[in-house]
Amino acid sequence: MPPATDKSPALGIFLMAGFCVFGPSIDMFAKLAGETVPLIQITAARFMVQLALLLPLALWLKCLHRPRRNEMVQHLMRGALILLATSFFFAAVQYLPLADAISIFFIEPFILTLLGALFLSEPIGWRRILACIIGFGGALLVIQPQYAQVGWAALLPIGTAICFALYLILTRQMSTSHPVTLQIYSSVAASLYLLPVILFMQGRNIPETEVIWPDIYQAGLLLGVGASATIAHMFLTSAFRYASVGLLAPLQYLEIVTATLLGVLIFSDVPDSLTFVGISIIIGAGLYVFFRERKLASQAGGQKKKQPPSPSTEIET
Repeated sequence: MPPATDKSPALGIFLMAGFCVFGPSIDMFAKLAGETVPLIQITAARFMVQLALLLPLALWLKCLHRPRRNEMVQHLMRGALILLATSFFFAAVQYLPLADAISIFFIEPFILTLLGALFLSEPIGWRRILACIIGFGGALLVIQPQYAQVGWAALLPIGTAICFALYLILTRQMSTSHPVTLQIYSSVAASLYLLPVILFMQGRNIPETEVIWPDIYQAGLLLGVGASATIAHMFLTSAFRYASVGLLAPLQYLEIVTATLLGVLIFSDVPDSLTFVGISIIIGAGLYVFFRERKLASQAGGQKKKQPPSPSTEIET
């Protein structure tokens, strides 16, 4: 496929910021639900609620179509990756504080930026790489992970990071599809993988895989998981229609700000002074990328206006 371009970097950045605001809410609801609801049921709710919310919208927009064979393969792969990423992370937040889990997850922008260059032929400038490094350093300051205490659970967010980076690469490759269509088919694929597992595991005395009848509070948390995921991933899928992977990857560090706030308000995880320094670094790195890309886009637009259109340019447009 041709190299991905930034059609509207500012809009892509705005949409990615929306994802960073709503994304940690998914994990907050999952962590709360995990106190009494089995893990597999929380994961299933994330996809089935999303499907129930988006299907009427898709029918109204008339954006559903019968996928071609290669599209079907991509949807199945995308569904498998987001299912694995979700399962790993929902399990992680049962063992780790929310902000700790997200901080370990933030090796993902490095993976994503490299995969964007490898699979999408997107150029990576040294400033963008530096922004990733600085943002990751800020995330480490926020969380100060102590791997000796975390143990094997630290591997779960790493698994999420790898799966989610591959999921975003597929999202970018399928960015010409309608965002609602992408989310529906991903939910269908994930549900197709989950349902046989749920049926097979019932009665096997494994608490994480048993299904319970939720009370009103539990049902509200499960609805929150699915609704937050729907909103967040609509922002995410839309963002990749307008901006490249390399531009959007560093902005994911803004998630740590939302996660820290939720940790304070919901779980009473009060950050120390070093945490606030890290948050400042994360915000600074994100703002630098934003203003840097706006400047480059403005310069490119000015040069294009000055140059008369060539025959090859006319053919391309």
